[in-house]
Amino acid sequence: MTGQDPIPAVQIDTTRPHPARMYDWYLGGKDNYPVDEEMGRQMLTLDPRVPVMARVNRAFMHRATRWLAANGVRQFLDIGTGIPTEPNLHQIAQEAAPDARVVYCDNDPIVLAHAAALLRGTDEGATEYLQADVRDPDAVLEGARKVLDFTRPVALSLIALLHFVSDDDGAHDLVRRLLAELPSGSYLVITHATADFTPEESKAATEKLRAAGVTLALRSREEFTRFFDGLDLVEPGVEVPHHWHPELGEPVPGQDDGVIPGYGAVGRKP
Repeated sequence: MTGQDPIPAVQIDTTRPHPARMYDWYLGGKDNYPVDEEMGRQMLTLDPRVPVMARVNRAFMHRATRWLAANGVRQFLDIGTGIPTEPNLHQIAQEAAPDARVVYCDNDPIVLAHAAALLRGTDEGATEYLQADVRDPDAVLEGARKVLDFTRPVALSLIALLHFVSDDDGAHDLVRRLLAELPSGSYLVITHATADFTPEESKAATEKLRAAGVTLALRSREEFTRFFDGLDLVEPGVEVPHHWHPELGEPVPGQDDGVIPGYGAVGRKP
């Protein structure tokens, strides 16, 4: 673990829900506010399986990280980290490879306020937190370069993030910009919500969140797969998240009780 600057005081907007805090509420965490719980409960009225979906996304991240570490990846850039929930990515990676280097990145001040919990890594490796927004890829890359060696492969992890980035914000271009700086042998890891399986519920959820100031850009399988243009998809390719290498982790209770309206995949940069 490398040395850290003091974490500055943060200003948290508690008047509008934030995806990271809603995600924390779904997972049973305490780092959320009444506005986040209220919107979370509204989402549950549309689909009571939302907490299962949140756990399925976390489980996908765990399995993908294990797969990457087993295949020689030692550097990870995790954007849209969220509020710390153990085990975190660095704990999975450094359990397999103690010298793994991990940079976490998020734009929610409450994540910054809890960043110290993300930085308890191994002495052999490095764990750092970067306060930045995926919509500003230059800032993300500049901060990540201070910890990661961009001449060696990096796993770019975007778990349950891109469905909060609209096409107007150029979601596909942002991913291409980030990947352009990473060398051959790097990987892209994504999970993403979709309306393909639950169109009516998804439309209602999108409208409720939009009214609260939260973007929800649900994408089809084809639109999701476009994030991996030019990459070699790791088998089994694009899948509903809990069907991707299930042998690498424990199943999430309830994951097979109905549809999980999302996709997950890992791709390698040639």
